[in-house]
Amino acid sequence: MPKVLWLLIIGMASNVTAVSFLWPLNTIFIHQELGQPLSLAGFVLMVNAGAGVIGSLIGGRLFDQIGGYRTILLGLGIALIAAFLLAMYHDYYQYMLFLAGIGFGGGMTFPAFYALAGSVWPEGGRRPFNAMYVAQNIGVAAGTALAGVVATFNIQNIFMANGLSYILLFLFVLISFRSIRVNQVSASSTTEKEKQAPSLKVTLLPLLLLCGGFLICWIAYVQWQSNVSVHIQELGIPLSSYSILWTVNGIMIVAMQPVMAYVVRHWVTSLKAQLYTGLIIFVISFSVLSQAEVFTAFLAAMMILTIGELFVWPAVPTVAHKLAPTGKAGFYQGIVNSVATGGRMIGPLFGGLVVDLFNMTILFGTLLALFSLAFLAVWIFDLPLKRRGQSIEEPEPTQSEAVG
Repeated sequence: MPKVLWLLIIGMASNVTAVSFLWPLNTIFIHQELGQPLSLAGFVLMVNAGAGVIGSLIGGRLFDQIGGYRTILLGLGIALIAAFLLAMYHDYYQYMLFLAGIGFGGGMTFPAFYALAGSVWPEGGRRPFNAMYVAQNIGVAAGTALAGVVATFNIQNIFMANGLSYILLFLFVLISFRSIRVNQVSASSTTEKEKQAPSLKVTLLPLLLLCGGFLICWIAYVQWQSNVSVHIQELGIPLSSYSILWTVNGIMIVAMQPVMAYVVRHWVTSLKAQLYTGLIIFVISFSVLSQAEVFTAFLAAMMILTIGELFVWPAVPTVAHKLAPTGKAGFYQGIVNSVATGGRMIGPLFGGLVVDLFNMTILFGTLLALFSLAFLAVWIFDLPLKRRGQSIEEPEPTQSEAVG
């Protein structure tokens, strides 16, 4: 990989570390320290995710207008200010407001990171986006682990530690990313001919169709973080065992990278094939999950799920990068990231309503049925391109092509 991409990997991992500092704390703090019911705690998290959706869309547009360097600094600046305000003032409404500010600022940075990764290594195919995906997971593991260490001393210290992590990240980006901005192609620098080209009309519909399937995948995926966790405990499996599932998920994401590189290079070479493969594996995972009653079955379902996400999560932003017209890379990545955040926002509510009205069996059956719509989205999303003789069906470059 280019050296500049390693700067982005470090930046993305650090960014997610800062973002995930508060993840283990939010519900506990709102419920136990602020004395609010779990429903209001869930509402705060929904507001945070909703702010992230808006931030992603705005951040993507800003990337195209002012470049990735300034967009990331602006987003980090907003998150930094909100983090320190949260450290100083946190009654219920202040907590909701400032956590929304962190979500908004953080949301602005993600499409900029992805668009930057694609622009600094365009010949890398899905690999720069896969690198961002792995960096995100490293950041989640680091952030939640550090939060647990800090919380053992005093839960209030997490807020200040979160603010300090944003300061360090802001300084790192300010110094290290300065040279990356010259590689950006903004909308204002495109030629008049490129502005008049119909590519936006041709490619936006395929992206939206694909994102419909992407949304379904995320709605299903986040059930593991919400309703499945409750289901596991109701079966008498301790919370410590549930946490092991996510530890396995994180280890597999890193350890499977050489295997995935070989599979993608030699067997599942096209992006569409990667999407189909990932969806099939998701279906297998939730089929196993629907029958699981002991820990080993849940572990098997999680391992299968992880293999599926290794195919799907990097493939979607890669397709978005290939579809993006000149000067619209950030906008397209903003759409993808906002859809993922939207899935994380509505998924727990959707699953909770189904379980409350029916049961877990109905939830799993509903999710398996929804995956058929995701398959349909992958099947039809590139039809508008094929009508115009275009396609995203390009195999991953060989090692020599990528280097050359």
